[in-house]
Amino acid sequence: MPTPARAPNPQSSRRAALAGILREHAVGRQAELVRLLRRRGHDATQSSVSRDLRELGVVKAGDRYLLPAAEDALTPSHFAAVRGFVRDFRRAGPSLTVLRTTAGAAQSVALAIDKARWPEVVGTIAGDDTIFIATDGERAQRQLAARLRDTFPR
Repeated sequence: MPTPARAPNPQSSRRAALAGILREHAVGRQAELVRLLRRRGHDATQSSVSRDLRELGVVKAGDRYLLPAAEDALTPSHFAAVRGFVRDFRRAGPSLTVLRTTAGAAQSVALAIDKARWPEVVGTIAGDDTIFIATDGERAQRQLAARLRDTFPR
């Protein structure tokens, strides 16, 4: 006797719809996500959306949610998503660069830099609006400065 077909899992269906919404729209509030999911026929609450965002690995960059797949692409358009958050950067000694962002955006910008795996970067530490970028000496720091100027023009 054949096994009956399973009904789609409402949670995974909702998460797929949520990912689709985030690919199509710049959304920065969970209430807006709830409204858009309901329009697509999904039962959603703020708490279910919050859980779904966490499970999908979504991050908030400034005023919008971003899917991890978009972060992993590391194309010029990827950096375009965080470019507007970078305010300035400057050297702090021979192997430390301090990059300033808009409030709440430092972790997203640092994640982009980390995922880019720039060879001159040893590591990053991000706060709310400040990133410390460590390099292995002055030469690597000069290379980083050139790359930052190209990636985040002021």
